[in-house]
Amino acid sequence: MPRREKDLLARDAKRDIGRELLQAIRAVKSGKHGAKYQVTANEVVTTRLRCGLSQSQFAEALQISPRTLQQWEQGRRQPSGAADTLLKIVARHPEVLREVMAV
Repeated sequence: MPRREKDLLARDAKRDIGRELLQAIRAVKSGKHGAKYQVTANEVVTTRLRCGLSQSQFAEALQISPRTLQQWEQGRRQPSGAADTLLKIVARHPEVLREVMAV
């Protein structure tokens, strides 16, 4: 058995899991639960929301796959070339995308 595993087993042997769970439940009920994180939306998300479109609608309007849009919104990929330029235009003038979609 690796040293690290032995250390973990020794530590866990001294724990009272029932007591720890009860403390956690009490903390949640009292509103003292976990850290709170605020995630700021990137420019792609902000632009889409300003247009008032769902992910699938926005992806369709840009003629890209919903998966590509999700990756842009999650910061896993960055739009490049024409897509980046189009997003900058739509960010400044969301009505243009709505007009194009209405045609």
